[in-house]
Formats: sequence, C-alpha cells, structure tokens
Amino acid sequence: MFREMRRLKQSMTEEECLSVLKNGTSGVLAVAGDDDYPYAVPLSYVYDEGKIFFHCAQTGHKLDGIARNAKVSFCVVGLDDVMPEKYTTYYRSVIVFGRARVLDDPWEKRSALEKLAARYSPDQVEGRAREVDRQLAQVCMVEVAIEHMTGKESMEFVRRKTGGSPQ
Repeated sequence: MFREMRRLKQSMTEEECLSVLKNGTSGVLAVAGDDDYPYAVPLSYVYDEGKIFFHCAQTGHKLDGIARNAKVSFCVVGLDDVMPEKYTTYYRSVIVFGRARVLDDPWEKRSALEKLAARYSPDQVEGRAREVDRQLAQVCMVEVAIEHMTGKESMEFVRRKTGGSPQ
C-alpha cells in the first residue's frame, strides 16, 4: 500500500524516526485541499504513543480537507545543516502517513491539549493548566493516527554509522 523508500541505505530506523518526532517542534501537515490541490500547512504538534496531535481553529482549510479525506501526511525536518563548502546538506527528516480525526470527546480533547501544552511549556505547570482551561472550549484538537512512517538521512550520517569515510 505504501511505497518503499527509493534510497534504502539512507533510511532511518523506527527508533531514529521516533526520536525526530519526539524532539521536533514543528512539522508540515498535508491534506487533500480545495479543487484537488494539495494543501500543506506548517504547525506545532506533539507526538505521543503512535499519534500526532495538533490544535487549530474550529473551521478552516485543513479541517475542510480532513472532512473530505481523513488520509494525511505529516513531515518533520529534524536537522537541516547546510554545508556550503561541500555543496550539500546534512539532514534528517521523517514523513508519516495516517488518518486524522477531530477529537470531539471532551476528555480526549483536554488530554491532547494538555500534552501539547506540556510539550511547549514544560516548566509552566500552573499557567499551562489555566491556559488549557481558558482555551478548551474554543480550540479544535486533531489526532493523526500513524499508519506508516519513513525517515531519511544524508549519506554523511549513514557513513558515520557504518564507519565509512565521508566524501
């Protein structure tokens, strides 16, 4: 159902992919947009137990796309280090494919919003709780259940792992 990565030597392990997802602070969500145009939008997110969670307004382009087709992809660039003198980039990135759903259950919605808030404000426990309470009624929370995930890294990192010399 999902394509195999073309450059398998550069594929990352599941553990490496999860590290990118857990440590990333932003990603790009792609949905089926209006008039069959893809719609990709950068957003803040949190990864937790095989799922991506993000918040948004209660109406808008991404929610319209999800309502039309719950299948989405989400990309996180974990590293993008341009090496001008070598005419290359040292990178790590992950793409996930999954199905998105709006969290309507109040407990699920609160839980997801608390995870997101904790991700971005880990030391602000009291303020975070107040903000979650303040925003809960007006925010929309979306869950993407991951069905497939691939990660790719530059050959420099592959060489380092295998003991090969960089070019």
